[in-house]
Amino acid sequence: MEYALAQARLAAATGDVPVGAVVLDPLGERLGSGHNVRERDADPTGHAELIAIRQAAATLGHWRLHGCTIVVTLEPCTMCAGAIVMARLDRLVFGAYDDKAGAAGSVWDVVRDRRLNHRPEVVGGVLMQESGALLQAFFAASRAPSG
Repeated sequence: MEYALAQARLAAATGDVPVGAVVLDPLGERLGSGHNVRERDADPTGHAELIAIRQAAATLGHWRLHGCTIVVTLEPCTMCAGAIVMARLDRLVFGAYDDKAGAAGSVWDVVRDRRLNHRPEVVGGVLMQESGALLQAFFAASRAPSG
């Protein structure tokens, strides 16, 4: 999670929502990582999870990420939750819960939907305070009056 938090700080430094992610192999080695780049790249799909999943798949040379874990600082949205399922990741670990758009139990529960053919293990709330503090600081600064 510490590495994902470092990725989140990179997103904040470029003016994007501070979310970071890392994909780990079964031995805990990093296969891919990313941070939000929606603003930088003008890309609505520029979420940390998608970038980390793409890098991990490229590293392994295939799209099935069996045995792997994704660690992300914020509970994934529906798009990212769907990608986690489709990539066949075995485990999702996240920091802060997202009561507005979370799709791993808060608003929706895409990753544990019994109708899908793959359901990763979910562990939420890991370093939740640190992840939440980054998000709160970012949004407080973006709402502060300029001048």
